[in-house]
Amino acid sequence: MDYDIKDIELADKGRLRIEWAEQNMPVLRLIRKRFKKERPLAGVRVAACLHVTTETATLMETLKAGGADIALCASNPLSTQDDVAASLVKHAGIPVFAIKGEDNKTYYKHLQAALAHRPAVTMDDGADLVSQLHGDWSHMAKDVVGGTEETTTGVIRLRSMAKEGVLKFPVISVNDAKTKHFFDNRYGTGQSTIDGILRATNRLLAGSVFVVAGYGWCGRGLAMRAHGLGANVVVTEIDPLKAIEAVMDGYRVMPMADAAAIGDFFCTVTGDVKVIRKEHFEAMKDGAIIANSGHFNVEIDIPALERLSKRKRTIRDFVEEYSLSDGRRINLLGEGRLINLASAEGHPASVMDMSFANQALSAEYVVKQGKKLKKDVYPVPAEIDSEIARLKLDGMGITIDKLTKEQEKYLASWEMGT
Repeated sequence: MDYDIKDIELADKGRLRIEWAEQNMPVLRLIRKRFKKERPLAGVRVAACLHVTTETATLMETLKAGGADIALCASNPLSTQDDVAASLVKHAGIPVFAIKGEDNKTYYKHLQAALAHRPAVTMDDGADLVSQLHGDWSHMAKDVVGGTEETTTGVIRLRSMAKEGVLKFPVISVNDAKTKHFFDNRYGTGQSTIDGILRATNRLLAGSVFVVAGYGWCGRGLAMRAHGLGANVVVTEIDPLKAIEAVMDGYRVMPMADAAAIGDFFCTVTGDVKVIRKEHFEAMKDGAIIANSGHFNVEIDIPALERLSKRKRTIRDFVEEYSLSDGRRINLLGEGRLINLASAEGHPASVMDMSFANQALSAEYVVKQGKKLKKDVYPVPAEIDSEIARLKLDGMGITIDKLTKEQEKYLASWEMGT
């Protein structure tokens, strides 16, 4: 079996960490039990480009239990957990191409290694795999039945491709599932981003000014958690509706040009480019801390920061200190990459349980229905979303009410009024 990881000797440590994550992933365990019995993915080649974490390992082993033939690569150069990669190779027999801290050339070599698996199904987080399949590897796209996409950034790219008529196969937007973005994006990103910032800096959030760029579901979760730790939260937005919501949630809202001068911590979660740029760096306090929790490291204009700086040094793990000509220092975390995975462990297993349940069931759906679908981006079917929510409640030991016959009739009728 071909693979490229840091060290196979890390496998046993990784196995224990995977087992720890599995304890909080009851939905995926139930799906794996059914998959093992029914084998809905028997013989299906899957190329997965995801963050190589303990939760991803649980998904990979679930897909394999369903009969899938998998190759896995990283969706971000800093998000791989090397012991997990080793465990998947040694204990699960899954070829993995991922090393934490890999350079750009290695990152794309690993993407190509996953594509060399000649997939019938793609599983992406950021759409880099699909982009490659529409570029140098386009000759293989005809063999792809369909794919899934995990994150907001990837869905934006895929919808652009579909709009331009260049998307070569259907893709299920896992990110749009209610059981994904309401929980993963909000609670997962919120907690894990704060975790990453604190592990990297060991700075006190209480009493600080914490600037959140973007008030989508990730921004909502991040603002909530920063506020919970005592920070004075400022939100920057371009959408008036989201800006009003942030105000009514109790946060100050202002342009980044104004926030730059007062912020102690900055974190971008927008999915766009150059959200923090030259004019903002020029206004920041000495010691300002900048991080990103969007998928790509383009939200912070790092080249502009490099040009403004007279010196750069790594002052702590995952902290680069940029000294400007006037003596101010600006600290960039995790090379501007996903800080929750660069310096921490990513989302907690309990929220990824639902996200990856969507991945597993969407892969099954694509295999069964892919040939009937147009070359477009589709939401996760509502019945899958609802089933995952039901299974999650079961796994948590929670029961809810059911409609009575009279209530069902009332909701379905128009005759009954005041």
